[in-house]
Amino acid sequence: MSGISRVLAAFATGAISPSERAREIIRLSLADWAACGLAGAEEPVAQITRDMVLAEAGAGASVLFGGGVAPARAAALVNGATSHALDFDDTHFLHIGHPSVVIFPACLALAQQINATGAQFLEATLIGFETSARIGAWLGRGHYETGFHQTATAGSFGATLACARLLGLTAEQTQHALGLCATRASGLKSQFGTMGKPYNAGLAASNAVEVALLISRGFISRPDGLECLQGFGDTHAGASDILALDGLGGTWVTETVSHKFHACCHGTHAALEALKIATEDLSVDQIMGITIQTNPRWARVCNIETPQTGLEAKFSYKMTAAMALLGRDTGRADQFEDSFCMQDDARKLANSVAVVFDEEIPETAAKIAITHSGGENKASFDLAEPLPLDVIKTRLSAKIFALVGPEKAPNLLDTSASLQAAMSVQAFTKHLAVLSIHLSKNTPGES
Repeated sequence: MSGISRVLAAFATGAISPSERAREIIRLSLADWAACGLAGAEEPVAQITRDMVLAEAGAGASVLFGGGVAPARAAALVNGATSHALDFDDTHFLHIGHPSVVIFPACLALAQQINATGAQFLEATLIGFETSARIGAWLGRGHYETGFHQTATAGSFGATLACARLLGLTAEQTQHALGLCATRASGLKSQFGTMGKPYNAGLAASNAVEVALLISRGFISRPDGLECLQGFGDTHAGASDILALDGLGGTWVTETVSHKFHACCHGTHAALEALKIATEDLSVDQIMGITIQTNPRWARVCNIETPQTGLEAKFSYKMTAAMALLGRDTGRADQFEDSFCMQDDARKLANSVAVVFDEEIPETAAKIAITHSGGENKASFDLAEPLPLDVIKTRLSAKIFALVGPEKAPNLLDTSASLQAAMSVQAFTKHLAVLSIHLSKNTPGES
């Protein structure tokens, strides 16, 4: 029993010393995730999965976004899908995956079931964030380019390690949990632009809860199922890059989680930020043409040429640019409407956008060139440039208030910050339950 699974299991079951920035990022991400889940609770994928789970009437007390309770495994499915429904949650560019929508649903559901303390919950989520990004890097870009959704694949393994920590599994049991997850983890990028994408996140969270609970009951699997011959990496175009684990436990890649401030695919965000800079003193009627340069990694992710729905618009450089130029707030999820994609002015602007892919541009960056009646404006932006924690908190506060309402909603940032000293996660989940009732009576973003 050797290789990556042994290293990961040792990390997940041993003492950890996260950096203070990593701890703060987790707390900020938790509030951000909760707001995304609450605001997404009336999306079709959220309603359908929630209705299915509630109809099963299973025993359990894990809170669901949108109301009700369910067993931990079912709650992880619903809350994972719901929190990713708006595609407004955070990203880690080490592997191009969304950690929050898999790690938090799995850990919070299980923490409620076993009555874990706030500190135990946060510690487990840190392990999940850290390992999901590193396992994604171990699998490599080839895994992603082949068509696998790293949020669902690498995320499922990271969440499994987090759940193993919560349940107090031994290192050997944790390896078995990873091996069992290897036969469960799944998720395809071909689902992007449909309800299948957020469902991938829910499946990953549910898988993690399931396999960890099975192992805790004595279930046995192949302990090196992640890296063995015909294991997950071998059969899923994995690069098996062991260097991805360098510094594990010492260097915390969780520090570089990137939060979303636009309610669309993170691949479009650098372009939107650059567009804002380039059009600062420019009116729409002056624009003759727009060129977006970005890394080819995004060609099959967020380059839908002619989106027909608001959901497809979230994965379109052309349409998100048109939205921003026409004054639509891309930071508001309710602005991504089907009808907008059919507007003549939106289509005309979208058609004026040329998307050029350049391997020299980092995956986190974009360049914009706008030709107009007075000449040409250029700008660039790179999401890899770390934002100070106070800036992240300020921008997240504005985002959370827009999603759940500034007047009636408790401050999720404060509630998340207080978890470290909490005897259980119940105070946090009570807030979610109360907010779900409130928001079911109001349109997300209204107060």
